[in-house]
Amino acid sequence: MENGDIIKLQFDSFTDDGKLVETTDEKKAKDAGIYDEHTVYKPMLTIIGSGRLLKGFEESLKTANVGEEKEVILPPEEAFGVRDTNNVRVMSMREFERKEIEPELGKIVKIGDKYGRIVTISPGRVVVDFNHPLAGKSIKYQYKILEKIENEEDKIRAIIEINFSKDADKFKIENGEEIIITIPDSAKIDDNWPLAKFAIVGSIREYIANKTVVIKEIFEKRAEEKKEENKEENKEEPKEQATS
Repeated sequence: MENGDIIKLQFDSFTDDGKLVETTDEKKAKDAGIYDEHTVYKPMLTIIGSGRLLKGFEESLKTANVGEEKEVILPPEEAFGVRDTNNVRVMSMREFERKEIEPELGKIVKIGDKYGRIVTISPGRVVVDFNHPLAGKSIKYQYKILEKIENEEDKIRAIIEINFSKDADKFKIENGEEIIITIPDSAKIDDNWPLAKFAIVGSIREYIANKTVVIKEIFEKRAEEKKEENKEENKEEPKEQATS
């Protein structure tokens, strides 16, 4: 594998104590008690070198072949970082009251531009840990590359799914001198689409071809207008009366 290759990947990741923390397999997630109903569990599409995965994991992917089962262990500094005591803050209860946050043990809170987990609550103060939950832990990845996407149209569809997974199969793709992408109705009303659109165009130009990309949004006539139009088309032209 090389940077820029688009692949389909299945993997499981574990902490150094053997706890499963992420997987592409729904059954494994349920068995381990980490199932998230908002997550779609299926093989992941990714672009090697795009930075969507941990760098050490991506470097390991470059050494793999399609269908080969592999394993890599990343030390904390190559995974989610070492624990930093400076990222653990003691905050007053009044600060939480001002922010209208109800402190609960284990709750994830946003303070300023950082997310942290409440680890201690005592009278008058709250301790928040802003380290990544997996900081200080080695992470083991067990993975297999299922497919390397080769066809250009399949690559375009994969890039769409990577950046906008909702109804990715409903996008219409025409690949010629220009790449024309017609979006489904669901994308037109999705707040995530405007940003996803620019990411898709950028990725197509970087990883597939430097072509003009046309994004089409088609708004059909309303049903009653179509009906009236059809009525007009079906009317017979009046016959001319014979003259003597």
